[in-house]
Amino acid sequence: MGIYKECDIRGIYPSDLDEQQAYNIGRAVGTLMKGKTLVVGGDVRLSTPSLKKMLQNGLRESGADIIDIGTVPTPVFYFSLKRLSADGGVMVTASHNPAKYNGFKLMLGETPITADVIKNIEKLVKAQNYSTGDGEQREVCTQEDYIKSITETFNKGKLKVVLDCCNGVTGYLAPLLFNKLGYETIGMYTEFDGSFPNRDPNPSVYENLSALKKEVVRTRADFGVAFDGDGDRVVFVDNMGKVIESERTFAIFIKEYLKYEPSNIVFDIKSSSVVHDTVVELGGTPLMERSGHTFIKRRFLESEAALAGEISGHFFFKELGYDDGIFAALKLAEIIGNKGDLSKLADEIPKTIITPDIRIHCSYNERDNWLNRVSEAGQQYKITLMDGVRVEFPKGWLLMRKSVTEESITLRIEAKDETILEEIKGWILKVIPEIKIE
Repeated sequence: MGIYKECDIRGIYPSDLDEQQAYNIGRAVGTLMKGKTLVVGGDVRLSTPSLKKMLQNGLRESGADIIDIGTVPTPVFYFSLKRLSADGGVMVTASHNPAKYNGFKLMLGETPITADVIKNIEKLVKAQNYSTGDGEQREVCTQEDYIKSITETFNKGKLKVVLDCCNGVTGYLAPLLFNKLGYETIGMYTEFDGSFPNRDPNPSVYENLSALKKEVVRTRADFGVAFDGDGDRVVFVDNMGKVIESERTFAIFIKEYLKYEPSNIVFDIKSSSVVHDTVVELGGTPLMERSGHTFIKRRFLESEAALAGEISGHFFFKELGYDDGIFAALKLAEIIGNKGDLSKLADEIPKTIITPDIRIHCSYNERDNWLNRVSEAGQQYKITLMDGVRVEFPKGWLLMRKSVTEESITLRIEAKDETILEEIKGWILKVIPEIKIE
């Protein structure tokens, strides 16, 4: 698979993505945005400074003006786009991916990037058919404005919080904001280190949170927070040292936001049914969308939803218009302060049996065949085709999707109990006997 994905540009440095590639991508984006003003930020990855410099060179030489906001979390990048009234921007980051990766998150205009725009950038790079210009560059620090905006949004709290910043870019801002708002803060891995020496930067792989779980228990904290590398994903640990699945966290947010008035709530197709059921129970309108940051964000904005969420730990809030892991952590702290222990709040959310993504090798040539076989076999049930094939059984569902990173498909199953889970596994094994599920 190449570096040009559906939602961003991303690859291993320097084998897939190097400084020359960054320069060419800058030239291509600058060609599309000639005469426009772009915000550029970066995370703490070791390759970010050199990639960012060459990206900016390319942008300027194609005629785009640049506002460099420095080393910031991605939510500060989104905040800066609005605060500076920019025409778009590029964030140099590989988000939750391991240290060897880097990439670019793009906003060209007011709406999320589309796959067609990514393809257009790729075509321009291949053809090297760039505009020319002499764009200007200036530096602006927006972090103080971000801090002021956040501290004016929340009331002060009194909880004890453990913050696992994974040596990523939230290591400065997250503890600062929690301390400013009165919380007793215990920081973990707050020093910037783009090699991520203490844990993998993906918090949605719960095995990465073992040290945080222990620290919450050891310090008798009220809850723990685990950020990803660039601060737009977040996963929580309760006061008992247990990870709260993102769907259950999202359900807690939904209860808070729908208690006053009904609204649209956007969730990704991989989410547990507890999300859908919580929205319906509270009189809201559940809107299922395909997985992927730009797909969720676009639906969130177009539907004017109160919230949107993904199982990966992205939470979008109506008052922001984007996802922000630090904001989500402070919002949860506020809810816990008003309503009590996180473990009890989580226990109020029904729990079903749901598998993680099960990756199964399948050749590129066979993947469509497998999806078609599942779709045909499931015709007696409700079928959703927005992202792979989702089959909804009376007491569970099955989702089969193509992997966007490798020659495989992913399978995810939810069921009311273990018996139903085994029945659904048996169904898929009859439809595609080649599949092996442990």
